[in-house]
Amino acid sequence: MLETNAPSDARTDLHGTGSKNGADEADETIKPSNGSSDGADDKRRTRRLRPGDANYLSELGEKIFLDRYALKDMDKSNLQVGDVVLVCTDTDTGQREIGTIDQIGEAEVVVLLADGERVTRAPEHVDRPLEIHPDDLQARVARGIAAVEAKGRRAEWDEKFRWLLEGWKFVPGGRILTAAGTDQDLTYYNCYVIPSPGDSREGIIHTLSQMTEIMSRGGGVGINLSSLRPRYAYVKGVNGRSSGSVSWGSLYSFVTGLIEQGGSRRGALMLILDVWHPDLAEFITAKREMGRMTNANISVGITDDFMQAVDADAEWPLVFPDTAHEAYDTEWDGDLTAWRAKGYPVVEHKTVRARDLWNTIVESAWSSAEPGLWFIERANKMSNSSYYAPLVCTNPCGEQPLPGWSVCNLGAINLSRFTKDGGVDWESLRRTVRYAVRFLDDVIDATPYFFEENERQQKRERRIGLGTMGLAELMIRCEVRYGSPEGNQFIDRLYEFIATEAYLASADYAAEKGSFPMFEAEPFLESGFMKGMPNEVREAVAAKGIRNVTLLTQAPTGTTGTMVGTSTGIEPYYSWSYVRQSRLGSHIETAGVFEEWLRQNPDSDPDEDLPDYFVTAMELTPEEHVGVQAAIQRWVDSSISKTCNVPNDYTVEQTRELYEYMYRLGCKGGTVYRDGSRDEQVLRSLDEDDSEKAETRSGLRSAGQPAEVQPRPNRMIGTTYRVATPLGKAYVTVNRNSHNEPFEVFVNLGKAGTDLSADAEALGRLISLIQRLPSPIPPMDRLQRVAEELEGIGGSRTIGFGAEQVRSLPDGIARALRLDLDEEPQEIAPLQAELFPGADLCPSCGHASFVRIEGCRKCFSCGYSEC
Repeated sequence: MLETNAPSDARTDLHGTGSKNGADEADETIKPSNGSSDGADDKRRTRRLRPGDANYLSELGEKIFLDRYALKDMDKSNLQVGDVVLVCTDTDTGQREIGTIDQIGEAEVVVLLADGERVTRAPEHVDRPLEIHPDDLQARVARGIAAVEAKGRRAEWDEKFRWLLEGWKFVPGGRILTAAGTDQDLTYYNCYVIPSPGDSREGIIHTLSQMTEIMSRGGGVGINLSSLRPRYAYVKGVNGRSSGSVSWGSLYSFVTGLIEQGGSRRGALMLILDVWHPDLAEFITAKREMGRMTNANISVGITDDFMQAVDADAEWPLVFPDTAHEAYDTEWDGDLTAWRAKGYPVVEHKTVRARDLWNTIVESAWSSAEPGLWFIERANKMSNSSYYAPLVCTNPCGEQPLPGWSVCNLGAINLSRFTKDGGVDWESLRRTVRYAVRFLDDVIDATPYFFEENERQQKRERRIGLGTMGLAELMIRCEVRYGSPEGNQFIDRLYEFIATEAYLASADYAAEKGSFPMFEAEPFLESGFMKGMPNEVREAVAAKGIRNVTLLTQAPTGTTGTMVGTSTGIEPYYSWSYVRQSRLGSHIETAGVFEEWLRQNPDSDPDEDLPDYFVTAMELTPEEHVGVQAAIQRWVDSSISKTCNVPNDYTVEQTRELYEYMYRLGCKGGTVYRDGSRDEQVLRSLDEDDSEKAETRSGLRSAGQPAEVQPRPNRMIGTTYRVATPLGKAYVTVNRNSHNEPFEVFVNLGKAGTDLSADAEALGRLISLIQRLPSPIPPMDRLQRVAEELEGIGGSRTIGFGAEQVRSLPDGIARALRLDLDEEPQEIAPLQAELFPGADLCPSCGHASFVRIEGCRKCFSCGYSEC
């Protein structure tokens, strides 16, 4: 039986937005229906956020806070009527909403949502947060981080960290918000780079095990695959050939998908292959193949000499160490420069035109926003740690180039909170930077470690990643246009100030607590980054040392930035109003600074009267995006997660020029996203239906248009090839358009209505779709690539001998496509007898030996029978 329910008219506005007097009115509360109003627990259940509070969050922001970061009571027996809870309103999508418990039964809970709707769910779909106000979270986090300070200073730094966190001036990384100050054995670090895999089955699987362990605890992983020998390379131990680095990268991607499916937190993986590796062409295009590397971000490690070869239109050798060399098994770790420096031999597998390889990278990035580029040599020249630990890979979002076993230790200053009299509140910002450096340094000693290698590496270099969010909002409030020359001057001054104060603080903390153990003043001060720092900083480091090897990064802050209601990371606003899709549902968000302008200018038309310093991502030119990135990169010792948004009609040539512009401006890497180039976008502009729901007007309405399949001409000329396959005779027809380009492919095999016939038809349709979709790759090259992918696929049996052997239906189709691509077609080998005429695919073993006989259908391969 359900307990007494609270009357519907007792419902309150959960976010204070319905109050007549706004923040000045006395806070309304939700009273538990049993009439109790005394006790700390009742107070906990009735404290709510209101506009005007320093820590106020919007409806979506509060939902993120309660769902992701607030402590939960996992004991469902503690649920009480009147409790503020999160309830899963859609078990298929995982959408969750805030509500209060209205009734409780033995096997179900009725929750009253903010909009008045009631939902009934099993207790396991109802979470009771123990922290329903950000004050509670901030107190816990401050106390937990300050606990590693010397006993006599803990209270002092607890108070200072509370000041730092209050009002969301500083927002630690999500892992810190979740775990700090608790007894949970959870890492505070978001991302890791693990060493490149050892080039053996044992080494590859060992890396897989490490990756799985990290991801299962919520961490993202970066892996450089360049240590793995190329495809078809000889493997002495098994007297066979290697499947190549890309195949093992696909395995890592596949397992990442399994981890994602096993929990609510998405697995995150970055795979990098250096530009000298023989598998590079396959790697570049891997994500353009459906289902391959779906769960990984990919980037190419670009060296300076490769960019010089591109500029000079020179040849570029694709090389790999001589695997037969005696030092290979013990010393090869993926660092080609170190291998060559020892005088060890390399094998040149292939020589290509550097510009051709560069164009392939660019065309793939234009098509699918990947691969990204990481200028690996430049990153290492600029790195403060290059003298003892070279950077081998980046984290999944690209802002942290790291040595093996290093970590991301992240937190962001919310710049939108530092405006004063139309400018920047420099003194408050200085205090915030200094406290934030201390906070992140203390995280290193507060977090649990589950790999000894991580703890050893982090404690000997004490790497932190102080970043920012709210830059775009700050610039609007200061009336400076993001992306303009004046804006970049503003940014240069702002980030020089942050970098200077961070390094001076770290030097002061080194004088108090000691420098990081690997610190050596001379090589540290000779890094490319330190050479560009102000003399004041260099002198302080020389005199006092420094507590942390690196201090600054610009990470994405999509979740935390959305939670606190400001522009995320260093990005401009995507749009003034937009629909955000997540597992928390579909939400229409409007930028607070835009809403303020509308209130202050009620008679204005935002499409006409909005000041020019209100600028969105798609209104900026690509060059303006890159200019901002370069201006900030100058003052960041790690790197930057920044997307260069370009319109859908941006060309391949423009994309190429943009990447080269990034390199010339001194960026350490970059990603170009052409609007609509991916099937799914987390953020999209409002369409007409959405805009009817929004209470404010959108400053930008755009949506990526779906790729249109080329219409089929009324008349085409084609050739049909008859090919013997292990499943029977296949007839492969290739039709060409008026330009003599392959346009569509039909595959016929077996009797109509059988599964075998359906599979053959499906292959033909997919190949035709590839040929008819718009693409920068010429149709002949596309068909050639299809043939390469299908060729060599093996099934349970083969047909033919030697060069004429066909291993499967896909292998047979590849043979026909090869013949069609030949300028002088060859004769097809004589057909051999079909194994089982008219057979279908067996539902048990999958062989094409399922035939109707004796009034039933029976498989001659495995014996399965329908009777």
